[in-house]
Amino acid sequence: MFALLTPQHQTRSLMALGFGSKTQLSIAMGIALSCTALQAQAANDGQVYNEIPVAEAMLEYDNDNSPQVVYERLKNPNTPIDRSKLPSNDFVAKQAKLFFECTQVQTSSARLACFDKVAEQGETPSYTSTKQPLDLAKTFKSTISGNPQVVFAEENTTSIVQANNTDIGLLANQSDSTESLDTVGLTQREAEVLENVGVTQGDIEKYTPLSLSYDLDKNSERGTWTVRPYRPTYVLPLFYTSDPNLNPGTPSQETESLSANDIRETELKFQLSLKTKVAQDLFDTSADLWFGYTQESHWQVYNEDNSRPFRATDYQPEIFLTQPVAADLPFGGRLRMLGVGAIHHSNGQDDPLSRSWNRAYLMAGAEWGKLSVIPRLWARVNSDNSSDDDNPDIEDYMGYGDIKFLYDLPDQQSLSGTLRYNPSTNKGAAQIDYIYPLSENVNGMVQLFQGYGESIIDYNHENTSIGFGIVLNDWKGF
Repeated sequence: MFALLTPQHQTRSLMALGFGSKTQLSIAMGIALSCTALQAQAANDGQVYNEIPVAEAMLEYDNDNSPQVVYERLKNPNTPIDRSKLPSNDFVAKQAKLFFECTQVQTSSARLACFDKVAEQGETPSYTSTKQPLDLAKTFKSTISGNPQVVFAEENTTSIVQANNTDIGLLANQSDSTESLDTVGLTQREAEVLENVGVTQGDIEKYTPLSLSYDLDKNSERGTWTVRPYRPTYVLPLFYTSDPNLNPGTPSQETESLSANDIRETELKFQLSLKTKVAQDLFDTSADLWFGYTQESHWQVYNEDNSRPFRATDYQPEIFLTQPVAADLPFGGRLRMLGVGAIHHSNGQDDPLSRSWNRAYLMAGAEWGKLSVIPRLWARVNSDNSSDDDNPDIEDYMGYGDIKFLYDLPDQQSLSGTLRYNPSTNKGAAQIDYIYPLSENVNGMVQLFQGYGESIIDYNHENTSIGFGIVLNDWKGF
């Protein structure tokens, strides 16, 4: 993990699926070294990092037969090692110490920046290789000028500096602003660790919620076809609705009449949301293809008279493409991502309670400091036969897009939500989620909802709801 990769291996490891066996082994070796350091500390506080068996633990990787080399070394521990290809004991001990110190940083973005900075002290591992966002303004300018081409933000830096002195000064000022560490929200010890490792504010800002959720600055080491968080996953054992929908119906479906005993005001609500990266770095532009799935259920767990049924369950599979971009926005904002996708939304019920619709959408991702915003604009994809439409007027209530937001608060708290509004009908909805730590690795959640479409069965029913429970992860994945 700390300088085990040669430049040749670094090139070979940038494969479509993420890593080769060498890189995986390198990571494992780095972790083993860190554990060795911790064990040494526990055994003898005076000999913390100076007795790490570097030569016995580390192996040189200059060919594609590394697994065979490892096997032979395990069979014959006395096999000579080419020490010229290994870093010194002092270097590895120093890296292990820094790695351990990074674990003391509690702020997620700062801790990740700390880990990567330690790794970059030697040969940069493949999993820290950065992605290149598109410089949106320059790409657009070159296109309309009759010379369409993709311009990467990082690739264009050198040419800008050489072009004019004004830009040199601008870039210098930008560099200065990111070299100093913003210690607001950090403890004194955390600030000392980060400064000792050499982490700058620019390093931390790479690990924003948008960056972590959509791999905007680097591909996750988890690679493709691995399960990752998408939207918040939570359980709200107490979810109260002030006005339950006792008469669900649509212009094309018969109204179902229910009693207050059929649907209780208090129920349990939970949401499961996952995504996986199908392919990465498409079209030579760092674009990624994703598949996502979200399921939201309302469970009448307190309705013992009716065998505690599920009142409503929404299913939302979708596929979408994300493209990292770089562009300035008003008030100090940054455009980080553009995307396109398609989503199916239904409740899996038979008539007259069946509800479903399909949408194609455009989206963007933007940041203003600790505020992350994802606006979407969608268009409904209708079936060929309009008579099969379960809910022909759903856009009147659900609108033509939404805005998701997340604001990071101090002490691992956050405020997030979703806003929808149709100006032509003056109908919409607002959902606000407040997340706060209860104990280590356990976060509480309070959810407020007001408007139409809290579930698809209620798309044309207005209500106000409040829920209390725990969240397993927010849409950052934490």
